[in-house]
Amino acid sequence: MGFSVRIDLVSDDRLRGLLDVFDLEATEDRLRAALAAETTGVGRAEVLTQLARVASWLDRLDEADELLEEADALAGETGVARARVLLERGRIVRRSHGDAAALPLLERAYEVALAADQHFIAADAAHSCALVGDMVGWTNRGLDIADRFEAARYWRGTLLLNLGDWQWERGEPSLETFQAALEAREQESRNPSLTEEARVGVARALRSLGRSAAAVPLLEQVVEWADETGFDQPEARAYRMELAAAYDDVGRSAEADAVRASLARPAIGRSSSHPEETTRA
Repeated sequence: MGFSVRIDLVSDDRLRGLLDVFDLEATEDRLRAALAAETTGVGRAEVLTQLARVASWLDRLDEADELLEEADALAGETGVARARVLLERGRIVRRSHGDAAALPLLERAYEVALAADQHFIAADAAHSCALVGDMVGWTNRGLDIADRFEAARYWRGTLLLNLGDWQWERGEPSLETFQAALEAREQESRNPSLTEEARVGVARALRSLGRSAAAVPLLEQVVEWADETGFDQPEARAYRMELAAAYDDVGRSAEADAVRASLARPAIGRSSSHPEETTRA
């Protein structure tokens, strides 16, 4: 899973900068403003798909369906708008009808995005396909795009992070995958919470190998980051629980107890039935 030479910069998601998965109200406001500024049907279709995505994250599935119907009528048969419609439709179908029903839509989104040289969106679609289908095969497709096209490199860390989780859940070796995910994420400034998720993955894998002493400083770094940034999503609680367990592993029971005491305050962040499609977006 080494790094390949990245040889091209063709495309990027022009709407990406409007999305903040930790502030959906502001995201929705920005997208509404962008929709009002669009002058073409295809452009409106693109923005409508992202509004549908936000509505889905907020569990407003009926509204998301309506927005996608409107986008579908404007998108055309090929190109980036069509890829976006297929991708967001697949994500919503996953929530309402399950993985098997979503996969054909997500696969088609990948094909249409790739044909349109929209490599960021194609890698995003590959990431979504991996979550519902052949994890290893689709991860490799996504990594190939991320390694060859600079516009898609953001997805390398996410793809590897999801693969590491998949391996971990099946009792398969995951340390190398999480380490590769962390290496990729440390080269990326967008969505820094994913970098800390990868760091937790490395620490968790180390603990499973009896190397808790190596895991402790990694987990301390994650918790320090959460404290400094005010990160209050549910994951922050899990990070502290992992640190407390690692302290116990190495005989630092007083510090473990102190971390557990800090968990008395409830998490106030937003949860999701498919968190990997929101915080890992």
